[in-house]
Amino acid sequence: MPAEARAPRRGSVVWRYFGDARNMLLGPPLLVLQTAHPVVGAGVLQHSNYREEPWQRLVRTYLSLSTVIYGGQRGAERESARLRRLHETIKGVDDQGRRYHALNPEAYLWVHATLVQGAVDAHRIFGRPLTDAQIAEYYADMRQVGLLLGLREHHLPADWASFRAYYDERVLNRLEDNQAVWDVIDSVRHLKKPLRVIPDVVWRPVGGAAGRLAHLVTVGALPEVMRDRLGLTWSPEQERRLRRLARVVRATMAVVPRPLRIAGGVGAARVTTALADREERKRRTERQQQTEKDDRQPASAHAG
Repeated sequence: MPAEARAPRRGSVVWRYFGDARNMLLGPPLLVLQTAHPVVGAGVLQHSNYREEPWQRLVRTYLSLSTVIYGGQRGAERESARLRRLHETIKGVDDQGRRYHALNPEAYLWVHATLVQGAVDAHRIFGRPLTDAQIAEYYADMRQVGLLLGLREHHLPADWASFRAYYDERVLNRLEDNQAVWDVIDSVRHLKKPLRVIPDVVWRPVGGAAGRLAHLVTVGALPEVMRDRLGLTWSPEQERRLRRLARVVRATMAVVPRPLRIAGGVGAARVTTALADREERKRRTERQQQTEKDDRQPASAHAG
């Protein structure tokens, strides 16, 4: 990790916008874009339990991202290191005979890029678009997040204009139609119960309505070239429905104080940081106890 890589500062554009609750609405289309990358898609198919536990995976991802953005320098560095250790074992050969590794910088950068673009798109659709000055600051800080995650300077586009050119080129030439993409789309259409205790009779209408809305947002938020590649239709009526939903979300969030919009992310980071600190203290105590035990053994053996 480069020595200069820094976590987002409190009050920065990234701090104010990345963890906004509206960004959760774009989780499904971001998953589609991520898994459309052949390396990511193969890794998800062969190493993930996303289909069986979509909600648990969503929570883990949310906690991880929140820690990187809102966990301070120490929390961000620790979580970034954990993510890299986690991805070290995700490798194999895909169904087309191509070898892959999750830490391939090109694939790792693409996942980061979808998150960078996702927050911008969420505010464009469901809020107020970021100004040019805000986007410039936002991208500069998200570039630092990329460095924290283990990417190198030469991997990351230098500025927002370069990033947009990179992003459009990847969508056009690198992403593909694969099984992992359709697994995500199917899981969005047919949302599983987040908790088993919810009765089927309750979840059926609620989950059905939520799934239809999630599918609408997923298809509507995808780049047009990606919709065409996947054969997903987008009609004027669907566009009107998405705009109506966006107006409702915008009006609702307008009365929510800004600190509360990111409260979930900040709170999640505090929880994960506290748990990680506790685990670290536990490991230190265990190492100290083992060292003391080892130090006592020679004396005991000599006395015997």
